[in-house]
Amino acid sequence: MARKETAAEAANPGRLKQIALTFQMTRKADPKIGLILAGVFIITFGVLLGVGFAISHPIYLGILGILLAFLATAIVFGRRAERAAFGQMEGQPGAAAAVLDNVGRGWTTTPAVAMNRSQDVVHRAVGKAGIVLVAEGNPNRVKSLLAAEKKKMNRIVADVPVHDVIVGNGEGQVELKKLRTTMLKFPRVLTGPQVTATNDRLRALGDLMSNMPLPKGPMPKGMRMPRGGPKTR
Repeated sequence: MARKETAAEAANPGRLKQIALTFQMTRKADPKIGLILAGVFIITFGVLLGVGFAISHPIYLGILGILLAFLATAIVFGRRAERAAFGQMEGQPGAAAAVLDNVGRGWTTTPAVAMNRSQDVVHRAVGKAGIVLVAEGNPNRVKSLLAAEKKKMNRIVADVPVHDVIVGNGEGQVELKKLRTTMLKFPRVLTGPQVTATNDRLRALGDLMSNMPLPKGPMPKGMRMPRGGPKTR
């Protein structure tokens, strides 16, 4: 029992520290966050307390007001913190992959299944909606990457629907902050076993690095074959 209490006490400072760090990060992008949260708390509590005086139950409505004020403040803080986080991530390489990792249970994300020299990249997510290819980078360049990857998916798993998304702020693109919502809106057409089977088939492809072609031409001088390689008979 003592160990559990000690662990709980140690966890609380960690949570408080995390909240404080999140608040500091959010305040950099949203300087008025403190005033906004204070306003939400005061207004919510004040309205309920006023209703309590009006119906002659200020204590009950006051207690309820405090609870609801904390809840409303937490909701507003969470949304604005999320918005600030997306604002800092937007335009950063790999931002879409970070969002895909947090879509939810039932999704398997493989980052950078395709990439070009300009660092445009395509990520792959597999779930009950099928395969979703998410591209980030120059919209004109990633279209060819998406087309090639989609063609490969249709050849390997022809019975699984393949969706494609380009992350960006232009026409026909999906904003980074709306990527998770977009993923969850795709219709679910696969069962759990079908998702597992699809992941197994795609896993056999390997990642981008393992699929890179070997350089052609004569072997450079001084290079030796690795041990365990093929032997001449």
